[in-house]
Amino acid sequence: MTASDVLLVAATHGNELNAAWLLEQWQQQPSLLDDHGLGLQRVIGNPAARNANRRYVDRDLNRSFQQERLDDQHDQDCETVRARELVTRFGPQGQQPCCVALDLHSTTAAMGSCLVLYGRRPADLALASIVQGKLGLPVYLHEADAAQTGFLVERWPCGLVIEVGPVPQSLLDARIVRQTRLAVEACLSALSEARDGVGRTPRQLVVHRHLSSRDLPRNADGQPSALVNPAFLGRNWLPSASTASLFETAAGGELPVALPAEASAAVFINEAAYAEKGIALSLTAREVWPVEPTWRPALEQLIRA
Repeated sequence: MTASDVLLVAATHGNELNAAWLLEQWQQQPSLLDDHGLGLQRVIGNPAARNANRRYVDRDLNRSFQQERLDDQHDQDCETVRARELVTRFGPQGQQPCCVALDLHSTTAAMGSCLVLYGRRPADLALASIVQGKLGLPVYLHEADAAQTGFLVERWPCGLVIEVGPVPQSLLDARIVRQTRLAVEACLSALSEARDGVGRTPRQLVVHRHLSSRDLPRNADGQPSALVNPAFLGRNWLPSASTASLFETAAGGELPVALPAEASAAVFINEAAYAEKGIALSLTAREVWPVEPTWRPALEQLIRA
């Protein structure tokens, strides 16, 4: 059994091409990536979907890592089988075990570069805080959403999603490639510092905590009765001046929207891939957390094991 430190996954969604292209360039020219002395495994998450230039074949791979689904041997759809393969090969008890997973994604929403966390594991929070200190990236904490579960990074002891946009699906863009590379190398640098017990730990972590997701307003027949207001499209991470400005009718009128009092900003606004999930945007609460003294030791212990 050969152990590695980090699993780099690209094309978990088959029509997100930029990270996959970058990963293949690294495979052909390893010197393009500063691995900081870490053991790396590079893998295409969903090769069948990538070959078909589709987000997925049977179901979203990044919603297919629930333990009960992995354990159900009767479930043989393409993405469930692939999820089992990835965990069997690279999971913490796998053939080539990795302790950290970095899942590389792109978005059609004007998000810039950001990190996505699922839950509050100390090692995840430590890694996110160090990378945020290096690059200033916003962090989206996705939790408490029963409709969206089974994410890839949850199957590894530590994991982050790197999300970069905006870029249309199925389009290569040098800017997205460059931003992805910068974020990956910042993560690897942070992990190397944790392994060596060096580097600076920030005093705080700024998170945008998931509250809820909202669909477009719809008529009784299920068709949209309004669309995301064009003036709101570019306001990921930014406070909304008016809750009434989120949606606009064909006549240019605004539909009032009741939002939680703690909602401070929206993310993934008009993300193309989320239309099938009935999500036009996700509401968040911006919070500033002190970095807990238990976070970094959890990451150091993991990466040194």
